[in-house]
Amino acid sequence: MNAKKLLLFPVMILIGGCITVSCQDQKYPFRDTKLSIDQRVQDLISRLTLEEKVNQMLNSTPAIERLGIPPYDWWNECLHGVGRANEYKVTVFPQAIGMAAAWDDAGLHQVAAAIAEEGRAIYNDAQSKKNYSIYHALTYWTPNINIFRDPRWGRGQETYGEDPYLTGTLGKAFVRGLQGDDAKYLKAAACAKHYAVHSGPERSRHTFNIEVSTYDLWDTYLPAF
Repeated sequence: MNAKKLLLFPVMILIGGCITVSCQDQKYPFRDTKLSIDQRVQDLISRLTLEEKVNQMLNSTPAIERLGIPPYDWWNECLHGVGRANEYKVTVFPQAIGMAAAWDDAGLHQVAAAIAEEGRAIYNDAQSKKNYSIYHALTYWTPNINIFRDPRWGRGQETYGEDPYLTGTLGKAFVRGLQGDDAKYLKAAACAKHYAVHSGPERSRHTFNIEVSTYDLWDTYLPAF
């Protein structure tokens, strides 16, 4: 059920709001909460054009006004608190590398749960003001479960350190805390990052040549994922 909720969460976001009067008048099945998630998703997808589906693959997605679906920006961060909160006052927890030093997965679970509550509050307020801009979403590019073994890598503070077992344990705790344990809905959606073996240091910002043995790939870099 948890896997299904996570896979369907992006689509469910699309059906969460109504921005036109015609949408309110039209009783689409995908808005009927009495139906199963599968039924609602299938109904919505069947109504989307190819162009509308492709647009949902972008970071900033346009509204689908004919179905009453508002725009949505998928980018948000919460590695140690809701990131770039701007006008909102949120709790700033220690950097991930610092929290990892405590080896406290239960504590990190509580941290993530608190972040989800604050993120929900920001999202709800933004929605009420029809603010669909970047950093107001419920989809978070968090946690960073890359392995940090070279201090020259400038993103090491985002990670849980060098140990694959600890990284996997804490990553799981953070994801579960952020997403909650409701049987039907997620409080927020976690997206563990980045691609495996993206652990630096790299010569340029977005590219580098990966040279890793098969053993190290499976023993070190992939377990957390």
